Amino acid sequence: MALRLDWDRDGRDWPYRAASQFVDAGGLRWHVQRFAREASSAAETSEAPLVLLLHGTGASAHSWYPMLPWLRPHFDLLLIDLPGHAFTGMASAWQASLPGMALAVKSLLDALALQPKILIGHSAGAALGARMCLDGHVAPHCLVSINGAFMPLGGLAGVLFPPVAKLMASLPFAPGFVARRATDPGAIARLVRDTGSVLDEAGMALYGRIVGNPGHIEGALAMMANWDVQPLLGDLPRLRTPVRLIVADNDRAVPPAQAQRVLAMLPPHAATTLIQLSGAGHIVHEEQPEAVAELCVSAIGASAVT
Repeated sequence: MALRLDWDRDGRDWPYRAASQFVDAGGLRWHVQRFAREASSAAETSEAPLVLLLHGTGASAHSWYPMLPWLRPHFDLLLIDLPGHAFTGMASAWQASLPGMALAVKSLLDALALQPKILIGHSAGAALGARMCLDGHVAPHCLVSINGAFMPLGGLAGVLFPPVAKLMASLPFAPGFVARRATDPGAIARLVRDTGSVLDEAGMALYGRIVGNPGHIEGALAMMANWDVQPLLGDLPRLRTPVRLIVADNDRAVPPAQAQRVLAMLPPHAATTLIQLSGAGHIVHEEQPEAVAELCVSAIGASAVT
């Protein structure tokens, strides 16, 4: 097993460190961050709905930080590092699969005695949220998908990538090799640029820290090697949770046109909105955090009254 990030060393200056805690659940030690709603006035005494935010493959809970100022006035928030990612323990092959990871996150929610009212997922995190709803692990009012990765890779990449990921995940030296390459700031810049996104210096530094760690790379490779969205696509027509789709026009990782196909698969009562943002790429919630957060708040508010 590759050397993982150490909280005392690598997390000593982690943003919002005071909000972090470690929870044992489902055979994993999870890194979670909890934020209570920052009410704007003393008159706001009603219970705030809990939002669970699910990051994509190769990211971590830090991906949501730019949106926090616009989400915290409205919600309680639960941010997690997915199995094998950042400061959460390495997953088994089953826990790295889509249904296995869905069950693992449920075990975490059970350990915390929490039931989210809303799910917000980016990329693979959106697919994970849909799987959790379909499997009855959660019953939220709404699932907000940000550049959701619901479909397999197309073309030759779709044929070659899963076997290559399996091979890389099985080679003990592969995570270290990839992580060493990622210590080059130019490599991180190219990686982000290839998604169609442009991030600020703080965002790039956080990605550099996690992607430069062999343990994190091992977790991301395991997820890519064991992830299969094909069964999810077959199940989407029976999804009863309202879904709000947000896509970015310059997303080079998940073509925006895929959202139209997902929209067509969802039952009419679930597919209610599809909104496209301009001038951003796959990591749109870090590029345009205020705009994406406002769309999330609006979508969630609409779901609460439907």
